[in-house]
Amino acid sequence: MSTAEVYMNRELSWLEFNQRVLDEASDQAVPLLERMRFLAITASNLDEFFMVRVGSLLSSIRTGDSVTDPSGMSGLEQLMAISIRAQKMAAEQYHIYLEQIEPALAEAGIRRRRADQLTERQLEFLDTVFHEQLQAVLTPIAVHDPARFPLLFGRTLNLAVQLLGRSEDEPFRFAVIPFGRFDLRYITLPGSGGYEFILTEDAIELLVSRFFPGATVVSTVPFRVTRNADVTVSDDDGADLLAEMEDVLEDRKDSFCTRLEVSERVTRPMLEFLKTLLRVGERDIYQAPGPVGLSDLIQLTSISSFDSLLYPSWTPCPSPRVDPAESIFDTIKSQDVLLFHPYESFEPVLRLLSEAADDRDVVAIKQTLYRTSRNSPIVKSLIRAAENGKNVTVIVELKARFDEARNIEWARQLEYSGVQVVYGVRGLKTHAKACIVVRREPQGFQRYCHFGTGNYNEITSRFYTDLSLLTCNRDLGNDAISWFNAVTGASQIQQFSRIESAPIGLREKLLQMIRVEAERARNGDRGHIMVKLNSLADPIMIEALCEASQAGVEIDLNIRGICCLKPGVPGRSENIRIVSIIDRFLEHARILYFHHGGDEHVFISSADWMPRNLDRRVELLIPILDENCKKRAIAILRSCLRDNVKGRLLTADGSYLAPAGQEPAVPGKRSRGRRKQSASEAADAQNRSTRCQVEFQRRAREAAEAAFERNRTTFVPIEPTH
Repeated sequence: MSTAEVYMNRELSWLEFNQRVLDEASDQAVPLLERMRFLAITASNLDEFFMVRVGSLLSSIRTGDSVTDPSGMSGLEQLMAISIRAQKMAAEQYHIYLEQIEPALAEAGIRRRRADQLTERQLEFLDTVFHEQLQAVLTPIAVHDPARFPLLFGRTLNLAVQLLGRSEDEPFRFAVIPFGRFDLRYITLPGSGGYEFILTEDAIELLVSRFFPGATVVSTVPFRVTRNADVTVSDDDGADLLAEMEDVLEDRKDSFCTRLEVSERVTRPMLEFLKTLLRVGERDIYQAPGPVGLSDLIQLTSISSFDSLLYPSWTPCPSPRVDPAESIFDTIKSQDVLLFHPYESFEPVLRLLSEAADDRDVVAIKQTLYRTSRNSPIVKSLIRAAENGKNVTVIVELKARFDEARNIEWARQLEYSGVQVVYGVRGLKTHAKACIVVRREPQGFQRYCHFGTGNYNEITSRFYTDLSLLTCNRDLGNDAISWFNAVTGASQIQQFSRIESAPIGLREKLLQMIRVEAERARNGDRGHIMVKLNSLADPIMIEALCEASQAGVEIDLNIRGICCLKPGVPGRSENIRIVSIIDRFLEHARILYFHHGGDEHVFISSADWMPRNLDRRVELLIPILDENCKKRAIAILRSCLRDNVKGRLLTADGSYLAPAGQEPAVPGKRSRGRRKQSASEAADAQNRSTRCQVEFQRRAREAAEAAFERNRTTFVPIEPTH
């Protein structure tokens, strides 16, 4: 059979992932402001999708480089299918907002006012805001020649204004009021109670004639542009990569439009004007029945005094395996530590860098940085370490999409402080998450390592689920040093003892592990694979999984986002079960399990199973060697695969079953082949509901409380002596 029979188009699979996020926005069991957050996330996701994926397809078609994907679709067929699916999704987004969320918000006390609903007091307030802020900041620009019109930034709001022409030869003339970087999207209004606001574009529309004294305003309409962001840098000459990346950021600003969002109130003359101005076709136009730019709704989720409309607050628990009174080096020396974020705090990772910066026995730090926070304490620790005389080397990946500007700024600060900065690897992105601290100790130099599935970002560690491994295992430490030095020295990567790295070795290791399971199954032994990833799109890995399925290997996959593998295809993938979890926290961990004849092999990784990760990025695959850590990682995997509340089961036709239709099977304990649940089994399954994120919160809380009780100081009274 061809790959197309088990392969789903990547772009359409991504859109189905975004649909699962959108399903959370319509779920009435989710707190109201969290529903609005999910809705805003789907809009932001679509922004990036049109910037990168649609932009890439359009670029390929324009240059004649478009090729058929493994599912058999040409570039043009993909664009047409994307347009149909995305238009349907946009319509559902506005239905959820206008028919479900906005009325519920109004009932809860958060009310959006239209221009014709304002009280006299609110009109007077808007008049003041217009004179003091809007008129001073915003600038109307008349359009005389669309080809010479100033640049409109992508993903920012604009107001198009249609004015009556000055003569019969000029029936209409047009102007644009760009919002640019002006972030006042919602104007808080004085009211009698609750929270009332008006969209800034509605307020301007009400008072727009003041921008054009003496002219007649025919109509106004808000619109928003999405631009191609698939602008790449040629890093064949790495000498000035930083300057080249700055050029890429500039190129994105005036790249071609991939989507035009405009209010459905747009008049035909106005729409023709916008099409000419922005050079877009009908397929690229998305007419909105509500506020243009739903991603801005995220701002409303932080309104004070409405905490009851949010998830209960969650503070990551301290790990019971890390004693806050003990040096982090002593903790790691006594045992490997596996942290599970955001259920457990990221603080031990921060502490490793902070202690290393000030410890007189630390001689060197080697670190990768892909995405960091704006005020990163890790970067500050690295700077302090360099200033304290440590030998600090950092790989800063300048090509981390949409974080390029921040990484350029950090790279300059690190260099200025004496850190040796390497700007990634020529031709590849460095996506691996690794930190190595070299410490002088009585028995010699000791290597303390951190390997992670997520970025060195203490902010996202509070709402991304990731694993951190802290270890001073000699084999892992030696491998990490060899890997880091090979990457920074542009030397040939040698054979490692334990770890594997992409683009050399990691794919081959995974294929070898899959084939071993398949061979055992063919010989009548048990074969079992469990994998948790963000995305699965690599045709070679998909084919290997299908071959293992044909051999009788039980394969359980927990794939949050893109999944191009169709499970349940008779004779090809019928032993493969795929679950996707969308919940409060973003599932981001990568965990891999191979039964291996009972000698269980468990890994964490920075890599998803996509061509870019396995062939065009520097990634790491790290074995978990400590038995306690291994058991914990397996338990996490099994819990995710059991989720029948937020987990959705992928079917052979590419659709996802709602939670009620799932079998909460214990992975690895079912018979070969799939069978349909009976009505009684389905009812029983609902009675045994499992929501893994809630379960992980409970476990983390209980473990932290138990550790606190064990460590409490016991006061012993002094008995009197006689």
